[in-house]
Amino acid sequence: MIYLDNNATTRLDPRVLDVMLPFFTEDYANAASTHPFGLRAHEAVKLARQQVSQLLGCEPTELIFTSGATEAINLAIKGVVESYVDWKGHVITVQTEHTAVLDVCHYLEVLGCEVTYLPVQANGLLDLDVLRAAIRPDTTLVSVMMVNNETGVIQPIREIAEVAHAAGALFMTDATQAVGKLPIDVEALGIDLLTFSGHKLYGPKGVGGLYVRQRRPRRVRLAALLHGGGHERGWRSGTLNVPGIVGLGHAAELCRQSLADEAARLGTLRDELEAGLLAIPGTRVNGSRAHRLYNTTNIQFEGCDSDALIMGLDGIAVSNGSACTAASLDPSHVLLAMGLDETAAFSCLRFSLGRFTDAAELPVVQQAVAEVVQKLRAFAAV
Repeated sequence: MIYLDNNATTRLDPRVLDVMLPFFTEDYANAASTHPFGLRAHEAVKLARQQVSQLLGCEPTELIFTSGATEAINLAIKGVVESYVDWKGHVITVQTEHTAVLDVCHYLEVLGCEVTYLPVQANGLLDLDVLRAAIRPDTTLVSVMMVNNETGVIQPIREIAEVAHAAGALFMTDATQAVGKLPIDVEALGIDLLTFSGHKLYGPKGVGGLYVRQRRPRRVRLAALLHGGGHERGWRSGTLNVPGIVGLGHAAELCRQSLADEAARLGTLRDELEAGLLAIPGTRVNGSRAHRLYNTTNIQFEGCDSDALIMGLDGIAVSNGSACTAASLDPSHVLLAMGLDETAAFSCLRFSLGRFTDAAELPVVQQAVAEVVQKLRAFAAV
């Protein structure tokens, strides 16, 4: 199989598995225990916290380990709203956010919180003037994802944070597609809360994290969602997933060491793949090509149904949207927000490369896609 769906999930790096295994069968003690066995697990978690914090440019004490980005997003948004405005107030987000953010916002609306969903431009970027016009004195939180999971579009995070802070609001970013792929310094970017997941950066599934600013200029308050034991400084109770956390930490360290090299290699491969696919008549790239993650391309194939394309690409794994909405019969809300009509949105594929993508695979993919597109168009013309 040729796997080009790395924005959905990545293969666990064998080096990460190697460091995890002892914590299943040998150093399996509870990290909260004070006996020597527990202290070994505690030290392993401490090291992982340091490794992740080095990748994000934060303090280890500002990290909360969770079951993944979805839990982290829920904790961040609900925790801030409950802590600051007693479930009332104003939240701003963007129409192209991941459903984990959008569904939390819809839930908060039921409870009386007002949410503004900002549109994006045709290239997928948020217009800062639109944000400035929407922000209000009672705006508690602005939440804008760093990198879009479907198009790879990178938002101007530092500038968005400045607008939020100028109005007295907190700024949060869902950085699930960015952590481990882009250089991130939460201090320099002005980020107050940041969410991420291990399985997007060659770590294990079932573990992720939330960064919560605890330094000047503003220490973020957060209400807990889970109670019982006071783990993770009381923000997220529950026995720590030591093997997963150890794996996340090592995955973060491997990404930090190879960040620049991976960006250069995958950027070259993505451009090569994209050039071949755009040679097929009736194709176009969705989203900004100037402000885009180096591993991602989202391409429209005019006159082709994306599900039929995926089924026709036997042995090649690509997607037509977010993995979390793969079972939905609706077109991509991201592409619709960018101005595509339903027919066009149903004709797009996302190709996302990763650490284990080989250059030799690209011509195979290009030829296979061209053949399937030709067959589908010929069938539609009959």
